[in-house]
Parts: sequence; C-alpha cells; structure tokens
Amino acid sequence: MSTKTTPGPKVDNEGLEKLLATKKIRELTSTSIPSMEQRRKMIPPTCPVFTSPYHRLVPDHRYRFEKDPEARDKLPDIIDMPVYAIAADFEPSEEFVAGWAKPRTIGVVFSGGPAPGGHNVIAGIFDAAQKANPQNRVIGFLLGPDGVIENEYKEITQEMVDEYRNMGGFGMIKTGRTKIDTKEKMERARKTLKNLGVDALVIIGGDDSNTNAAFLAQHLFEEGIQVLGVPKTIDGDIQVRDADGNVLCAMSFGFHTAARSFARAISNLCTDASSDVKYWHICKVMGRVASHLALEVALQAHPNITLIGEDLADYVDESRIQAAEREGTVDYTAFGMTLRHLSRVICDAIVRRAAVGKNYGVIVIPEGVLEFINEIQVFIIKLNTILAEYNQTHDTTFHEDFPLLEDKLEYLRRLARRSREDKTFTVWNTRDDDLFNDIPAFFQEGLLMERDSHGNFPFSQVETDKVIMGLVKDYLKFLQEEGVYKIGVEKSSYEKIMAEGDLDPAYYGPILFENWPDAEYLLMKKSIMSIKTLTQELSREGALDKSGKVPPAVLSVFKKSQPKFKTQTHFFGYDGRGNDPTHFDCTYTYNLGLTAFSLIANQATGVMAVIKNLEKGFDHWEPLGVPIAPLMHLEERKGKLDLVLEKTVVDVESPAFQVVKAYREEWLAAYPGPDPYRNPGAISLDGQGQEVMPLTLAINHLGAQMR
Repeated sequence: MSTKTTPGPKVDNEGLEKLLATKKIRELTSTSIPSMEQRRKMIPPTCPVFTSPYHRLVPDHRYRFEKDPEARDKLPDIIDMPVYAIAADFEPSEEFVAGWAKPRTIGVVFSGGPAPGGHNVIAGIFDAAQKANPQNRVIGFLLGPDGVIENEYKEITQEMVDEYRNMGGFGMIKTGRTKIDTKEKMERARKTLKNLGVDALVIIGGDDSNTNAAFLAQHLFEEGIQVLGVPKTIDGDIQVRDADGNVLCAMSFGFHTAARSFARAISNLCTDASSDVKYWHICKVMGRVASHLALEVALQAHPNITLIGEDLADYVDESRIQAAEREGTVDYTAFGMTLRHLSRVICDAIVRRAAVGKNYGVIVIPEGVLEFINEIQVFIIKLNTILAEYNQTHDTTFHEDFPLLEDKLEYLRRLARRSREDKTFTVWNTRDDDLFNDIPAFFQEGLLMERDSHGNFPFSQVETDKVIMGLVKDYLKFLQEEGVYKIGVEKSSYEKIMAEGDLDPAYYGPILFENWPDAEYLLMKKSIMSIKTLTQELSREGALDKSGKVPPAVLSVFKKSQPKFKTQTHFFGYDGRGNDPTHFDCTYTYNLGLTAFSLIANQATGVMAVIKNLEKGFDHWEPLGVPIAPLMHLEERKGKLDLVLEKTVVDVESPAFQVVKAYREEWLAAYPGPDPYRNPGAISLDGQGQEVMPLTLAINHLGAQMR
C-alpha cells in the first residue's frame, strides 16, 4: 500500500521549542479541561437527615436475620448488632455534642478493584469530619489493605479531596487486593492503627472486603477501634436483604456507572453493526458470579442477544426428560443448560436474522456465564478441590510441578486410574477424565489455570466468548452445509439483478426460492447450497441453456444468499470501572461517606454504611448502618468452608428480568426493518435527560408497586 505525506507547515527544533512554550499549547494539552473542572466543583445533594448538624443512631428492630452459628462463634461481639437508622438530632445534649465533636483520626482504605464513586465516599467522610471538628484527621492507607499492614498512608487534605471529588478510579490512595485474614496480619494492622491513634477505619470494598471488615471489627473490639464497611462492586452482587426479604441496600456503588459505560460502548457497536452489516459483535461484560451488568446493559442498549447466566442455570430440557421417561430412565443432564444446547440457541437466532437479510448483530455475554453451565460447574468444583488439596499437602504448588498442559492432563489420568483401584476416591473418575479430554485444549488450559487469591476460578481470564462462539461457528458451518443457514435476499434486489441480466424473475423465483413469491426476503431452497447443487436444480427444472452454465445474474443472486459469519470480540470491564461516575453514583457515594461519619461519631462498629430505598428515588433515601456479621454464611473457598458475605445473583422472577425476557423476540429483530437498538447517550454529571437510577432498580420497584 502506497502512502504520502500531506503537505503542511513544517517546524524545526527551535520552532518546536517556541511552540511548546506558548500558553495556548499548554491550554490545549492541559490535563485540566473545563468539563473536568465543572465536575470537581459539583457538590452532590444530600439526604434530608444530613441537613442537621447532629445525628443519632436509632436501633431498628423490624429487621430479622438468620445468624449462622459459625458467625456467632467467630464474631461474638458484633453478631447481635441491630440495624441502625440515622435520625436528625436538633436538640442534642451537651454530652452528645462533646462526643460528636471530639477530635478523631479516621482511616480510609480502598480494597479490591476500582468502582466509580469511591473518591466521593472519602469526600463525604472528610467533609462531615471537618464540619464536626476542623481538628479531625482523615488518613488514607495506600495500595489497599497492604497500607494498613505495612503502615503506609497519606494525610487526606482539602486540596486532595477537591482534586478527586466526583472523579473516577481510586487514584487518590490507590487500591489493592490483599486480605487481612490471618492472625499475623490482624496483629500488624492493630499495631498500625494503634500507633497512628486511629479511632475508626472505613473499608471501602466488595463482599470479601466487608467480610474482612467484620473480622477486623471483632479483633479490635476490645481496643475500642471502630471498623466499618462500605459496599462497592461494579458487578452489583452486593445487595442486602434481611431474612424476610426486606431490601436494605438494593445495589452497591459503581454498578450504575459501569453499566452505563458498557451500554454506551455497546450501543456504538450496535450502530456499527447495522451500518457495516457484516459483523456479529461478541461483547463480554464483567460479572463473574452474577449477570446484573449484562441485564442492565440489555435494558440500556437492546442488543440482539443477551445471555443471563441465572436463566441458563434454571433451564430444563423437557424433550430430554420425556425421552428418558419413555425409556423408563432419568436423564439428569436435562436439568441445566449444556454448552452444546446453548450454542444451538445462539445459532438459531443468527440463522433467523440472516433469513431476513441481517447477517450481523450484537451478542452480550457475562464473563461468568460458564459458571452457570452445569457440566462446566461440575468440572470447576472438582478441579478446585484437586488443586486446593495438592497445594495444601505439597511444599510446591500444582502449577509449579505441572507447568505444561500435558503434565496436568497426565496427573488427572493418574487420579482417574486411582479411582478404579480405590472405590472411596471419587473426586476424579474415568468418566470425568473422558469428558474432560473431549474439551478443546485451550479450554482445558483455561479450566486448569491458577485460581485467584480467594481460591476462585478466574473467569475473567477465560476466553468465554471463544469457547461459546467456537461451538457456534462449528454448528453454523454444519447448518450452511445443510442449506439451513442462508441470507435472505430482498425481493426488490433480486428483481433488479434479474432484470439487469435480461432474465424473468417470475420464472426463476419458484425454482430458486422456498418462499416465493410472497416474502419480502427470499430464502434460497435448502437443496441449493453450492454452485454444483444450484446447477443441478436449474438443470432439473430445464432452466439452463445449451451451454449448461448458470446465468451470471442467477449466480450473483446465489452468492448474495451465502453467508460469511464474521465476528469481532470485545471485553468490557476495566474501562467501565475506571469511568467518571454518573450523577447517581456521585450522589450515592457522597451520602455513603456522610453515613459512615455519622456511624463513627455514634461509636458504631462492625456495620456497613448503606442507603435504603435507592430504588424509590432520592427523596426517599434513608441512610442506615447494617450489621455485617448476621449477613455472613459458610461458603467453600480454596477447598474449605469460610465465613463470607453472600453474593446476590439475578432473580429470574424479578420484573427487570421478566421485562428483558418479554422483549427478547423484539430485540432479536428477526424481521424485516430496522433494529430497535437504544442509545443511552454519554454519561452526564448534571443528570438531566438521563435515568436517575439503574433501570433494573426502577423496573423492579415499578413491578413491586403493581403487585
């Protein structure tokens, strides 16, 4: 390919130095731009209770929790904490005022992946602390919990808060994934906090981080050092309910921004797909355990296909059950979606769109979708156990001893042989080994990859889209060879091509198409899947001249009907979690920070700062302190049971999911005409013209009101 330089102004070294020294160049390339300055200056609205200078905690005993005996045993001092409502106190006693305004040192730490709005939690704490007493100090521990353990911190100043106010990321003090989960780490954290004179520590993080907060609160209970949590995760899987289903926290912060960011980008791909009309865009979005992000993106952008893992897990293949019943057996594989069946469902949608001339589209896949596929989940559970047991009983790790895939497979084969000799060994048997060896090598490698620091299977590192779309491509090839997968040819286009070739479209129509003459998009007969079979069909109908060659116009129509399945893959994760927060997340997180300070000033510990009624709109928001310990339960981690905060998955009975399910056919748009794609627009801080909360929350609330 030849190129040429476009003529234009030249600059030498001396000229460049002069250019760089100009004020205008500095303005044009400055990191500070007007929109960012406006964002920094915006002070979010606050809940009505925070208009009062003083707040009391009012125990609210309406909420009931089923407390795990293990949690009661491990967290005895904080297990019976009530839910605290925050109430304005307009006539506080002198003693209360003195306690509220006493000088404090408050530590804050980010834990886990970034989520938009985190800086506003710190801003809320800082503003409230300064208002209560200008002598209050807020210190930020650096690089996550490591900063607490290693005594690495920085003083949070007014200038720092103002620089990061309403901005994305966790850049103010950075973050990390270390867990304070051993006696040694707990003790080092205690010494750090004690030496710095920290009165309270606020841990801003996800389920594991809030679990850490509970254990640290217990460890420091006698020391009088308070520990609070703030729910953060873009995955949206921290949703707090009591034992009776009452919602105390409908969504963690950062979710709305990430979902809107993904939806905006995916909407752009929808526009591209319908413009270029030759690609299927495969969009994997974050969400390892739950599909909340995929569900929200579906509502925001209307992609043609959206997979919801929880829906796949509930799938039952009635035809296989009935077939087994006729044979007097039970087919347990009929419960839960299989990879093979999932690929068939996607293929069916692709074929139907192609039939109306749309050999393009957009598919949204949550990164953890494979976790909801029964056969894959069984493998993961078994392999997690094998890897954890090996690492616990050897001085080296499984991946150190078996670096190559073939080494790992040989080890599994040895386990399978052991199962034949030892009937009590059931972790990995011959059937497991046979099924595992049927999986493509790249996916075997993925299933055997090293687990993350929490012992979880790292779904984000697995090429989920490659696994699913590999099966899709194989089956589409089969369907094309069977004459099923074809592109519908617009009738007017067919007639034009034939007229230009001096051929009668009415004569050739019934010979070539199975739905002639009434359809808007004409489908080539299934028997015509190659030039050879096309020639045979024309010959059989006496539609060939003496030369025996297919007329060029007919050949052109045939080629238009033959699909090429082209894909572009995309992963949406880090870009969304680093986005500047929406108006909703800015407001939500700032009020979480104010809530955290009120809890601190009232001596609460072992609680999570939350906002109730997010789904009802800002005027109904209620700040609460929710005890963490009663929310914890035993869950398998790294091959053993640990107390953790339970994650919330998509409820397939919820109004939001049911709405998406009801619109599946319409959004698939396997009909002539434009696709009903939705453009949610760019994220705007003023909140004007945009939804005031995640659409899933709004729809679920509307559905609840109509019951």
